[in-house]
Amino acid sequence: MRIVFMGTPDFAVPVLAAAFEGGHEIVGVYTQPDKPVGRKQVLTAPPVKEYALSKGLAVYQPRRVKRSQSVEELKGLQPDLILVAAYGQILSQEILDIPRFGCINMHASLLPKYRGSSPIQHCILAGDTVTGITAMQMDAGMDTGGMIDTIEVPIAEDDTADSLHDKLAEAAGVLTRDILSRLSSGEVFDPRPQDDALATKAPMLSKEDGLIHWDRPAREIYNQVRGLYSWPGTYTFWEDRKVNIWEACMTSDPVQDAVPGQVRCGKKTMDIACGDFYLRINSLQLTGKKRMNTDVFLLGQHPDGAVFGEEKEKEEIR
Repeated sequence: MRIVFMGTPDFAVPVLAAAFEGGHEIVGVYTQPDKPVGRKQVLTAPPVKEYALSKGLAVYQPRRVKRSQSVEELKGLQPDLILVAAYGQILSQEILDIPRFGCINMHASLLPKYRGSSPIQHCILAGDTVTGITAMQMDAGMDTGGMIDTIEVPIAEDDTADSLHDKLAEAAGVLTRDILSRLSSGEVFDPRPQDDALATKAPMLSKEDGLIHWDRPAREIYNQVRGLYSWPGTYTFWEDRKVNIWEACMTSDPVQDAVPGQVRCGKKTMDIACGDFYLRINSLQLTGKKRMNTDVFLLGQHPDGAVFGEEKEKEEIR
């Protein structure tokens, strides 16, 4: 089977690998253009490009795949299937109509929940205990196509967006191998329509989403810390300093005589009052300093009784 693959980040690599290792003919790999990364703005190739080049596959990096030149290029590749995973560009109907088997997308949620660009983060933010991968027959909408099959992935209590990403990427590879095997054996898929009434959105996240409001329940803040790890991250303010909260855990201690954001320190522990219970902070980082575990942080800082808040967010967010 002749396959064009479209994908960009780490998440997409196991999907491409499943197609390549399954013996299918990968006639082209489409990915986003290289972009500057880090403080030195070093031009860096996407993970999918690095994998594709390591396997000797042809790579295409159009800025707008919907432009006529790219569409004609795709037609010339004569794919039987376009396989998509976190590509980062919307495909036009003209592109969707090119392959005889259409375009199949491996989406990182159990659709119709979490349509959009950040499904992994949003399922943790919502406190879900299970998510998964949906193999979807693409249409012109945003993650609205019919569902071919799904695979469930449990969300552990201590999963972060990063750890769940890795589990889902592995599951996407497993489902890809199954879907391609069935398609190659002649199975005709009959995708199930999504129930739009059950649809939820997972829009792109920004740094502002990481600001902690301590008057919220501790469970919601804990999910925020996990769900936004390691980007965009969560943060608060201590006097005139921004504090990144990297790791935390729940406690069973109810807040009684403290205001939201008030700090309670032990010899090696630091708890912050939320709207109901205390949240224990396990690792954090002051602006301009290295990330450190709480016990090390407390050797040089004395926040006991201080109130963390959000007064400085407009000045400090960059």
